[in-house]
Amino acid sequence: MPKTILIAEDDADIRALLRLYLESEGFAVREAADGKTALDIALRESPDAALLDVMMPGMDGFQLTRALRRTSDIPVLILSAKSQDNDKILGLNLGADDYIAKPFNPMEVVARLKAQLRRAGGGPRTLLTVGDLTLDTAAMQLTQNGRPVPLTPTEYKILAQLMAAPGRIFTKVQLYEGIAGEYFESNDNTMMVHISKLREKIGDDPKNPRYIITIRGLGYKIEP
Repeated sequence: MPKTILIAEDDADIRALLRLYLESEGFAVREAADGKTALDIALRESPDAALLDVMMPGMDGFQLTRALRRTSDIPVLILSAKSQDNDKILGLNLGADDYIAKPFNPMEVVARLKAQLRRAGGGPRTLLTVGDLTLDTAAMQLTQNGRPVPLTPTEYKILAQLMAAPGRIFTKVQLYEGIAGEYFESNDNTMMVHISKLREKIGDDPKNPRYIITIRGLGYKIEP
């Protein structure tokens, strides 16, 4: 069965362009011209991923991302003409997995989407344990002292890399390429936001972390 991608974009020309490229890669596409319609489709049809514009009538892309994250952990990619760092950080903090500035290359959008879907796929059941953290890589579920900790797909992928090799230092480039493929200079802040959100969810004080350690000038590691 082809994977279904939800496109929420009020510009009909952009929707048509994205549909053309996605369908040429074998995806099924559902479209919405506003956030409320997109949310209805997502709740009713459970798409495999979503491409969201920010500036939409009724419910914007940020509000839609927040609403989706209440019920779904599908990959969410924001496509926006708002390319300032604070807009990117807001989108990522709300649960988006990637943020692509307009104008964009549709081939890059499809490549990033495929990378997110590939890394969201399941595999053999493996339990990774570090301290009181346990990550079920088949169920894509983190627990801390037995308590479920909700993660976005991107947060899960970062933590899985770290927990699979406790003590190993990963550069930002290695971590980013492990979740989204090709690394771009503008993705540096993106990685820092994801790490910050992960620390917040596992109660890791950034000034005195127990788990995710920043190695200045190199990257990150998780303490065994």
